[in-house]
Amino acid sequence: MKNDKLVIIPTYNEIENISDMVRAVMGLDGNYHLLVIDDQSPDGTAGQVNELVKNYPERLFLLERRGKLGLGTAYIEGFHYAIANGYEYIFEMDADFSHNPADIPRLYEACAHNDWDMVIGSRYITGVNVVNWPMGRVLMSFFASKYVQFITGIPIRDTTAGFVCYRKRVLEAIDLDRIKFIGYAFQIEMKFTAWKLGFSIKEIPIIFTDRTKGTSKMSKHIFKEAIFGVIYMKVKSIFRGYKPLKRPETL
Repeated sequence: MKNDKLVIIPTYNEIENISDMVRAVMGLDGNYHLLVIDDQSPDGTAGQVNELVKNYPERLFLLERRGKLGLGTAYIEGFHYAIANGYEYIFEMDADFSHNPADIPRLYEACAHNDWDMVIGSRYITGVNVVNWPMGRVLMSFFASKYVQFITGIPIRDTTAGFVCYRKRVLEAIDLDRIKFIGYAFQIEMKFTAWKLGFSIKEIPIIFTDRTKGTSKMSKHIFKEAIFGVIYMKVKSIFRGYKPLKRPETL
């Protein structure tokens, strides 16, 4: 029987983390498949993954792109790959262990056994569960989500979260090629679109731990895209017709 679970991890200069991350995902119970999407990392991340493919030839896959094209476009390519290959549960997460791979089965259980369409590993559903971030960055992230809630009305506390499990039907319903943003605003746009379409969304608490190896990809451009993009997204949604598939339900 074909595996129905695919984890998607975009990478750019993650040579210090990727081997351990691949082994962690491959070691989970449940026979998860993993797609690494590398944006031509100059540090040799793709080469390291290629070596590991030899150990997991039927479960580990690599998509090499022609340059640094952005987080959002990487996930869009990964989502198209997942749909084309018939995966039912599709996960997105970071390569740097800020998202604990041991939490993947918890997201899967919520989707598969509790029938949620989209499950978010949330930093803010039970307080603020962030480790090793400077206070300024914690406050910026927390209030960014509050800002998104205020502008859009979306009932999700961690709107910028990048640790998510989607059912295939969510990704099939979203016109992926119309998703505009490529930075962290991508995460907001995907959640907003899924909510507007009426899919059920669940947040479960995780502990987010800042990377200990490699360097962050956060930049002022990414932050500006998130701040101003939310207003653009909200205004655009007024003129766009959404056809809800069922009544929205979030907890």
